[in-house]
Order: sequence, then structure tokens, then C-alpha cells
Amino acid sequence: MSRLPPGSMREARIDVDAIADNVRHLRRLTDSEIIAVVKADGYGHGAFRSAVAALRGGATRIGVADVAEALALRRAGIRAPIVAWLHAPGASFDAAVMADIELGISGIDQLLQAAASASASRPVSVHLKIETGLSRNGIAPADYRIVFAEAARLERIGKVRVVGIFSHLANASEADDRAALAAFEEGVVVAAAAGLHPPLRHIAATHAAIALPESRLGCVRIGIGLYGLSPFADRTSADLGLRPAMTLRAAVAAVRRVPAGKGVSYGYDYRTDRDTTLALVPVGYADGVPRQASGSGPVWIGGQRFTVAGRVAMDQFVVDVGEAPVAVGDEAVLFGDPTLGFPAASEWADAAGTIDYDIVTRIGPRVPRVQVSG
Repeated sequence: MSRLPPGSMREARIDVDAIADNVRHLRRLTDSEIIAVVKADGYGHGAFRSAVAALRGGATRIGVADVAEALALRRAGIRAPIVAWLHAPGASFDAAVMADIELGISGIDQLLQAAASASASRPVSVHLKIETGLSRNGIAPADYRIVFAEAARLERIGKVRVVGIFSHLANASEADDRAALAAFEEGVVVAAAAGLHPPLRHIAATHAAIALPESRLGCVRIGIGLYGLSPFADRTSADLGLRPAMTLRAAVAAVRRVPAGKGVSYGYDYRTDRDTTLALVPVGYADGVPRQASGSGPVWIGGQRFTVAGRVAMDQFVVDVGEAPVAVGDEAVLFGDPTLGFPAASEWADAAGTIDYDIVTRIGPRVPRVQVSG
């Protein structure tokens, strides 16, 4: 990469070829249909560009959290099946049905509301979500029979089409996930007894799709892996054959030579221990750089790695670059592809006491996304 364009302070470069390649790799690994999850604006990468890239890589469906996200993708031109699974109480599904959005259904009320939005020529496509131990949403085991029976009745009269049955794993331990998978399979048996035989069953997200082959079931939901990041604490993206799609970078905005003992940033949590050079990087917590990583976040400048000196402020932070020949306008990379020498998003996650999902998703709208290929 080169310096940022003149007048540009910060940007997140999104490599759409990396997204497509990650899908291809995970399709080969799992031998499964891929539902590419682009909720939360594609984990910060851009929902539309991520969906396009994922479909180019072989994904057959797009997953989002809510109907508003799904409708935005339809308006942008995505024609592939889209499933949305989190709904406000009492939400109308009329617009979703008109746009041919598939609905994740977590209870009898949602099922009936979905059916009410059907027309004589347009049944509602639904995925029935069942609770298998995560204690969030989903049809409770005590309600399986009544919900499945009603879904089967509605399917017979042309109000709904049950496309899938799905759930979610906790990734707490292999034993916990196997127990949830067993509970899921029991739910599928109850659904079959009610006359439901949907073409899709899906419970595995990226973590289980890689680590628990028996959970693949011919269809997996890929979220974090789509963007080339690892869901494992002990395995890197490179270990998994994935390539990070986002590179967060900024142009050094100021360089200052200071003496030993000089305080840096708010609170003077950092004081120089020698004569040194300080570089100002114009991104801060308003842009999604975690303040919790003050004093520990890694930064790449001019082929060398440094650490944030002192507190991350709203719009900027400082790096002590010592005697390195850093100049105004030089590129500062917070995270990107570690195989290229850049810090990984997971290193910022470790510094902030969080996960890499949080790091990329939190990058704010003040940071322009620049789409690149290769």
C-alpha cells in the first residue's frame, strides 16, 4: 500500500477479493451451502459490498439480523435469498414479504404474524428457530409441537413455506456444543413428525463450521470467517486459511521531537523516558479505536511496529517512535493482514479486552470505506 491520498486522514480499505476467497475456502472445507452473514453493515465492512463478494465466492444466501437490513440490501440490488431473524415485538412483516425476505421465526406469535402477511400468490418463506441451550430467542422445546403443527397447517394451506430449521451454538465447549447439536436433532425429529421437512438445517456459525464437522448439516452460516478473522483464541486467520479483508490506516498528522520526561496525552499516563519523537495518528474512539487499548494498542509505521503512547483520545492518539525516521503523511496501519507484517485485529482485541468481531464492527462512519481488489 501507498500513502493515503492528499487531504485524507483515515480510511478502512476493504478487500472484496479476500471476502470472495474466504467463502470459496470455507465452501471447500465444509462442503456445505454458505449463508453469508452481513448484519451490522457487514461487520463494519459494508453490507452490500460484502454480500456481492460473498455471492461471487459461492454463497447462496445472505443472512442479516433484521428486516430493515434485508430491505436495504434488496433496494441496493441483491436478488439472492435473504434471511432475517431478529424482530421487534408486534412487527409487521408486510414489507418483508413483498420483498421476498425469508423470516427467522422464534415463536407462535411471529409465525402467525408472518402468515398474516401472506397473499394468495405469495406464501411467506420461514426458518423456524429452536432453542437448544443458548437461552436467547427460539422456540422452546415445550412449544415445539404446537408451533410445528401450526407451521405444517399453514404450509398445507399455502400461507407459509418452511425453508429451514435452525439454531445457534454457544461455543462454550465442545461438550456443550455437542449437547446443543443433539437437542437440535431432537427438535428436527419432532418437526418431521408434524409433517415438516424443510430443505435446510443450520446451526453452525464459523466456529462450529470449522471445528465441529458434524454440525455442518449441509448448510452453515459464515459471519466472522467471511471477513477473514478467526473465532478462535488459539488459531490465527492464517492458520485457518483466511485472509483479513479490512485494513485500518491513517496518515501521520504531526511529528514532534520532545525531551525525556515529557507527558503525553490526557492524564500523562505516559511520560517519555528519553529524548524521542512522537507521531500523531488522527483516529480515536469516535472512530471506533477502543479507548481500553490506551498504552497497548499496536501500530505499524514505516515497516516497524510501535505501541500507542498514553491515552486514546476521541479523535487521535500518539505513538512514541523513538529514532525512527517518521514524517508527516506517513502511513500508520492499526490492523490488517498480519502475513503482510501488519498488526492483527485480534491484537487490538487483546489490548482492549474484547474480541476481533468487536474491533471491526465498531469502526465508525467517519472512517471512509475504500473498496479494493486483491
